[in-house]
Amino acid sequence: MQTVITEDGRTLAVEEWGVPDGRPVLYAHGSPMSRLARYPDDRLFTELGVRLITYDRPGFGHSTPHPGRRVVDGADDIAAIADALDLGRFPVFGVSGGGPHALAFAARHPARITRVATLASPAPCDAEGLDWTAGMMDGNRGSAAAARQGRAQLAEYLATVESEDLAKLLPPAERAVLTRPEVQAMLSAAFAEALRPGMDGWIDDELALFGTPWGFDPAAITVPATLWHGDLDTVIPVSHAIWLAGRIRSATLVQAPEAGHVGHFEATPAILRWLLEGDQDPGRG
Repeated sequence: MQTVITEDGRTLAVEEWGVPDGRPVLYAHGSPMSRLARYPDDRLFTELGVRLITYDRPGFGHSTPHPGRRVVDGADDIAAIADALDLGRFPVFGVSGGGPHALAFAARHPARITRVATLASPAPCDAEGLDWTAGMMDGNRGSAAAARQGRAQLAEYLATVESEDLAKLLPPAERAVLTRPEVQAMLSAAFAEALRPGMDGWIDDELALFGTPWGFDPAAITVPATLWHGDLDTVIPVSHAIWLAGRIRSATLVQAPEAGHVGHFEATPAILRWLLEGDQDPGRG
């Protein structure tokens, strides 16, 4: 682990995986997760020559809390990491709650990104024309409703969720993937690290994702984008990806008919390969 200090004096905890001098790719984790979350077989990064960069969003793991943060604020955190690591232009991708943060960077810093991808990302809570909770599992419906009521209500709701076995709250198809030994080991470590300092990071993340506008318009994204989503996802329904694809003119929507939310593990190798092809885009160099 290494640390990066932002302009306002906060600490961001950063981890690197794969090839130290490989092609940098930045990954934004889901919620509640940490910099330890990633594709569970690190050999993928070595095989592709990838220098995977992960980080704790504010309040998770070793990163300083940032109360009141919006999704758009995460774009400048990624830029601070890129500055500290002396990165040029690079691809970014995010899973689930990390998806909006990846999109925020693409919208706010288009000159610094080659391609962006999301896997099972939610749409903004104020997405016009989207029935935001339609087809969504009860747990996330509850989180969204509590987030829209305010911090105290969300904190109370998440405190009850934390005491549950999170895997048991998911549909059977999702649990089958999560019980794979390599997936379970990685996620257990990433989840424990996320909440080690307490609940503030989780609360702030859900408020930013589910309770307030993101602070940027996805339509502002101009770099090539791929939006992957499983059609069977009830954690974040596929309607969210369809909505995002309709707003991002540079986006390609990839729907996986047989996949649920955690189908993103199976989709990650292809997404990484696509991200690495960004150096070949016209005008990119």
